[in-house]
Amino acid sequence: MNKIFRFCYSFSNYSVARREEKIIESGDSSNIEEKNMGLRLKETFYLSHGAPTLAVDDSIPAWNFFNSWKEQFPTRPSSILIISAHWDTHVPTVNVVHQNDTIYDFYGFPKSMYKLKYPAPGAPHLAKRVKELLLGSGFSHVDEDKKRGLDHGAWVPLLLMYPEADIPVCQLSISSNKGGTYHYNMGKALAPLKDEGVLIVGSGSATHNLRAIAPRGTPPAPWASAFMSWLKTSLLDGR
Repeated sequence: MNKIFRFCYSFSNYSVARREEKIIESGDSSNIEEKNMGLRLKETFYLSHGAPTLAVDDSIPAWNFFNSWKEQFPTRPSSILIISAHWDTHVPTVNVVHQNDTIYDFYGFPKSMYKLKYPAPGAPHLAKRVKELLLGSGFSHVDEDKKRGLDHGAWVPLLLMYPEADIPVCQLSISSNKGGTYHYNMGKALAPLKDEGVLIVGSGSATHNLRAIAPRGTPPAPWASAFMSWLKTSLLDGR
């Protein structure tokens, strides 16, 4: 398949291992590293960022994955488009800013968390390009937010992936009032960005509504457990 979607769990080597398996299955394992280099910016990544404390707690297994990102994917993107589960709007919205502020959209965490900064430059040109692609693909309306920075679904993983905070970042919202097909079509519309050096990242979790997954003091909801079981089985089977 030309389009590869990846879900990155807390074990850091899974993504690389699956990529190498696919190359071997294709009958050409003579130069895995060379082929991996060609795929690095052609993939779209879905990253489960976990709790905000991932930014400071290196005992979390996923910390090692994010912290070693540039070792596994050394190609520097021209800019980053990140879609976070923590920005939910009725219509697609991009942040059009020259400098991203750090949004602390979480509560009850250690005070040190609220001192962290990720001052990545904004990517207004990328934001305009995203809007152009969506409108050109039949989306009737795309909003611009000229004040919003990066929420923790964006800056927490990026703080570890690109700690220098020197790559322009644009954030795109999701619309939970729309269905999966709607967002799939958004992805199709944005696919040309991969040929323009843009790293596209979806950030959240497989099942993210914590109150619905496991209300306080109760085990996970059956639907959440069933979905996670299906997802893990599908990944291991390569589907």
